[in-house]
Amino acid sequence: MDTFSERHGFKLKRDIMQIESMNDDLRNSLWNVLALLFWNKLEKYYQGYHIDYSETESSTYKYVERDDIKYLIKDLWFSHFKKKFDDLSGYWRQDYAFIKQSFFEYKFNEVYDFLQFIARNYRNDSTREKFISLCNHVFERELSGYRFLGSIITRITSETEIKEIEEALADQDRLAPVSNHLNTALTYLSRKENPDYRNSIKESISAVESICCLIAKDNKVTLGTALKIIEKEQKVDLHPALSGAFSKLYGYTSDADGIRHALLDESDLDFEDAKFMLVSCSAFTNYLKEKAIKAGIDFNNP
Repeated sequence: MDTFSERHGFKLKRDIMQIESMNDDLRNSLWNVLALLFWNKLEKYYQGYHIDYSETESSTYKYVERDDIKYLIKDLWFSHFKKKFDDLSGYWRQDYAFIKQSFFEYKFNEVYDFLQFIARNYRNDSTREKFISLCNHVFERELSGYRFLGSIITRITSETEIKEIEEALADQDRLAPVSNHLNTALTYLSRKENPDYRNSIKESISAVESICCLIAKDNKVTLGTALKIIEKEQKVDLHPALSGAFSKLYGYTSDADGIRHALLDESDLDFEDAKFMLVSCSAFTNYLKEKAIKAGIDFNNP
């Protein structure tokens, strides 16, 4: 919703998605999420013990009692900052100052690296889920062009697209191979320095192949054959045009000039190609799953 200042022209509307930049509102809000869920916990812990913050032995970390904070700080030091453990001062405010200074000096992409590192390494599942949820709230509010999908930050700008991918990624048990392919596709797509669009597309279409093979009850066939089995045996109510479209799409990725044979020029593939395939295949797997359930197919009982 527009603010009063935006409606009356006192402040420019934030109508441009933040893709290759990060304004102060977004950066400050993300730091507040970190403070709320992580840094303030340690501050409150110290306050509860009436610790003197002067440079004495009493102001060292209470790492034994706060294992979650201990491992977070040490993981950051070792694998993110890649600094020597000797450089850890042992005084919370000193090390906190270094973390804060680094965060506010980071380029926009380095902030996302920092957030993703925490999401993938923090050892308390409940707090990590809250962290991801709050970050996504901030991303949406501040018009960031990025979202957490699972523990990976990726450039997905449509809420509809996000919901389709999240639903497909949530599959477990016998449908886990489907979500695994999509998660791998997302990982390839999300690489900041060297995104692999070709393999992202391969993994997306492989997710569709996996669920079709489960419905066809034959894990040794290709997508095209599985779709034919589904149509012939009327396992689900699948519209022929939709089945034909994905069969042709699979043919494109499988023929001699296609992606699976690695003969397609790398430069011909870009983010939009891989994103389209990821969203489309996620939506189609969700569609097939619902159709199969309506047809009485129980994926957990082969």
